[in-house]
Amino acid sequence: MKLARSDRRFPPRLKAIFDPPSALYLRGAGNAELLSLRSVAVVGARSCSPYGAQVARRLGRELAAAGLVVVSGLARGIDGEAHRGALEARRPTIGVLGCGIDRDYPAANAALSRRMEEHGLVVSEYEPGVEPAPWRFPARNRIIAGLCEAVVVVEARERSGALITADFALEEGREVFAVPGEITSALSTGSNALLKLGATPLTGAGDVLDALGIEVEQAPATAADVSDAAQRVLGLVQDGPSAADELATRASLDAGAVSVALTELELAGLVAAADGVFRAVR
Repeated sequence: MKLARSDRRFPPRLKAIFDPPSALYLRGAGNAELLSLRSVAVVGARSCSPYGAQVARRLGRELAAAGLVVVSGLARGIDGEAHRGALEARRPTIGVLGCGIDRDYPAANAALSRRMEEHGLVVSEYEPGVEPAPWRFPARNRIIAGLCEAVVVVEARERSGALITADFALEEGREVFAVPGEITSALSTGSNALLKLGATPLTGAGDVLDALGIEVEQAPATAADVSDAAQRVLGLVQDGPSAADELATRASLDAGAVSVALTELELAGLVAAADGVFRAVR
């Protein structure tokens, strides 16, 4: 389906940006009105860390469950995880391509694209037959930002395309959030730089919902809502306050796995940290 900029169904937020596309090509069962619903972009590194993948998927699921349409670029890594999270919430999600609407790019996400099409949309400003090219993806990022009220950057290297999306959002006066990352990780260089420039630190989906004035009644998280590793670590923390290295020893897990588990538990509101010590939230 082709949606011209002159069509009344063309999304108003996208139409208002400095350089809107002349048309959008749509693929999927979702109707064009989906493009105009309240939405947020979740973007980041293709070669993301396990922590980044976990956060992106959780954000995609929780933002979608709150009624927002999750938009991303259908790339490997953070983009794909955000889309998967939205699908887990049984909500539509929108993927924006940097090639012709008839192309599956990357091919590794072809199955994900098909799942998205069942209820949501895959869109592009490029007509069928246009091949992927490096310069098309920065242009694609203005559409991701233009469709949304806010952009969340989960992980980004110093020259990540996600930073281009954030720049477009800032230019259009949209909200920009960044997930704080390890200062020693190259995967966090770009997202931490955004924070230094004034992006809003994000510690959970509630930060986005609060900024957009969305109130959601949420049941408290339970141990059943987290991964097996996180449940294992939670059990140890419930026995008494512990430092991360102590938990790694007692749980027989490496430091990276414990760090991911603790982050998951903090995001779920099951564990709180103070002065390097983790305590269960009862």
